[in-house]
Amino acid sequence: MCTLFGVTRGGFYASQSRGASERSRRDDRLRAQIATVFRKSHQLYGSPRVTRQLHTEGVPVGRRRVARLMRQDRIQGRSARMYRRSRVGQKAFFRRFPNTERQVALTSPNQVWVADITYIRVAGRWHYLAVVMDKCSRRILGWSLSRRRDSALTRRAFAHAVHRRKPLPGVVFHSDRGIEYAAHDLGRSLASYGLIQSMNRPRHMNDNAHMESFFHSLKSERLYGITFATDAHLKRELSSYFSFYNRVRLHSSLDYSSPATFESTTLIQPSVN
Repeated sequence: MCTLFGVTRGGFYASQSRGASERSRRDDRLRAQIATVFRKSHQLYGSPRVTRQLHTEGVPVGRRRVARLMRQDRIQGRSARMYRRSRVGQKAFFRRFPNTERQVALTSPNQVWVADITYIRVAGRWHYLAVVMDKCSRRILGWSLSRRRDSALTRRAFAHAVHRRKPLPGVVFHSDRGIEYAAHDLGRSLASYGLIQSMNRPRHMNDNAHMESFFHSLKSERLYGITFATDAHLKRELSSYFSFYNRVRLHSSLDYSSPATFESTTLIQPSVN
């Protein structure tokens, strides 16, 4: 054994007789103090709070040392997120939705639809607005408002867009990587009409810049400074703005025409209400 580890036999027996080092003994005492603090915290504290409590009790110690001893003793504070989805699982889940809208050269409406969700406060409570837009013409095709952020919200907005456009198969439906858009029931709805689902690339928030720009316009031009007491009040303002945005508002990206005017002058005119 001594030959294997490159030590002398005398050195090995000497180490056996010396016993634990002073630092090891201090670590043992500190372990007991850490365990006491952790137990009194109802097993909630992580190393930063355990360290702070030890300082309060007159024990000078660094957080990294506390973290090392807690790790060795398998003591872990309770995290706000008790259950974490594996990043490998997340990548596999979202790999089903590559970004395909970037490959489309826009020449007319009904090639790419983009969608997103934003927050609006009503009577001190958050409401969620889902919107679907034609990327080429910037026309708002469908929207839905709810107190719940779920796939039912995004499906309603999509259903309104389908009712107005009656799209042919092959339209690309692009969104961010929210679970409301990755939900299986929305995916089935898209597939039933032959739409191709597309999502932002990881860490590329600008992939859905058109929707981000629209929400900025909506809030700065119409909603800013208004206090909404009821859902009905908010819905009236939204409906009014969407009509203005589609039929009247001049868009610099459309050569200063409205989405409705732009669509009426493109080579392929969509079916709209």
